Amino acid sequence: MAQSPKGGPRPRRRRRVDTEGKWRKCDNPDCAQSLFIGDIEKNFHCCRHCGHHFRLGSRKRIELTLDPDSFTELFAGIAPADPLKFKAVRPYKDRVKEAQAKTGMKEGVVCGEGLLEGRPLVVAVMDFAFIGASMSSAVGEKITRAIEHATSKRLPVVVFCASGGARMDEGILSLMQMAKTSAAVNRHNDAGLPYITVLTDPTLAGVSASFAFLPDLILAEPRAMIGFTGARVIEQTLRVKLPEGFQEAEFLKAHGQVDKVVPRKDMRATLARLLAYVGAAQDETAEPVVEQAQASPVDVPSREAPPPPATKPRRPRTTRKRATPRTAPRRRNDRT
Repeated sequence: MAQSPKGGPRPRRRRRVDTEGKWRKCDNPDCAQSLFIGDIEKNFHCCRHCGHHFRLGSRKRIELTLDPDSFTELFAGIAPADPLKFKAVRPYKDRVKEAQAKTGMKEGVVCGEGLLEGRPLVVAVMDFAFIGASMSSAVGEKITRAIEHATSKRLPVVVFCASGGARMDEGILSLMQMAKTSAAVNRHNDAGLPYITVLTDPTLAGVSASFAFLPDLILAEPRAMIGFTGARVIEQTLRVKLPEGFQEAEFLKAHGQVDKVVPRKDMRATLARLLAYVGAAQDETAEPVVEQAQASPVDVPSREAPPPPATKPRRPRTTRKRATPRTAPRRRNDRT
């Protein structure tokens, strides 16, 4: 054993392994396995034991979905306001500032234009880390502008939904976003352009009651919580026992509310295939534009004013004489 300078035995140094931030437990209570962060990232942020899908930030979602270096953010300057000067346990302004410092975002949705397998599209990705991705006036405005931008450029729209509902710190102004975003989706649909939503965990309340359930195709990630309100509120209101897992993506697909449940590793390929189908269908149904040459003033044929329609002659009005003269009406006094 090594000797210390004083002649006594030198104490052994304990070997310390830094594991802080390198391991994470699976969020699925039936699994709860300890996972290495590196393995989670390699597996599309999913558990390799049970397949549980961890929640993704908006930037990571864009990175996994779109072609590399093809994303251009739109409407990045739109930020939430505090029109009601709302104060609860904490002032609304303080909550917004804390969320902005925590996430590095100005609002709970990122919108932009990019490429997916070379096809241009407009995407909007909600980030649950920003106050639960609740729909504020700014969130509704960004999503509406993104859809209108796609309509004007005749591009498809893909929206990744993840929200706890309307942001009630803004009161009725947040609820108005349901109508505004739905109107933008309707105009996009009238233009004959594709609109797809991907429901991720969780998609609830005002978002599920508006633009999330108005697309041509509804995709969902496995076991994503989807609904309008919590199970306890529904049970207390209706006083019925609800089936197990009735708010999960697989249950909704079995009952016709979701078109397809797609694992995250297959989401990019599935969206690319769907957009390719839609793009091919649009190309086939597009009518060819034929340019018509303007005729010179000499070639323009002269058009005479059409004659007025013939009117049927009216019969002369005749007065018929009565055979007997009309008698004056009797007065009340005469009747008595």
